[in-house]
Amino acid sequence: MYLHMLTVKELSAWLNIKPSTLYLWVSQNKIPCRRIHGLVRFEPEVIEAWLKSFEISPSKPFRLPTHDESRDLDLLIEAAKSEVYTRHGETITPSPRTKEEQHGAR
Repeated sequence: MYLHMLTVKELSAWLNIKPSTLYLWVSQNKIPCRRIHGLVRFEPEVIEAWLKSFEISPSKPFRLPTHDESRDLDLLIEAAKSEVYTRHGETITPSPRTKEEQHGAR
């Protein structure tokens, strides 16, 4: 029986991640792998099962915000922007204090 195992380079290309990220996941035991005489190898079937474990379960589908919820968020963002920006898109900075105020003199 011949079993092809993936190298770090092959799996990082498949997952579209950097090899360094893959090595980090291996060191943190976040991804299933085999260590063979200091080499890290991955079984494609095991990786596919691991990837499927991240799928969203059908019992909890992703829910988009309703119109009212997104409107509330838009109002919150606009209120935050108005506290920081002028009408012309410049940031509002407090007026500089006089030298006497900066040094505690009255």
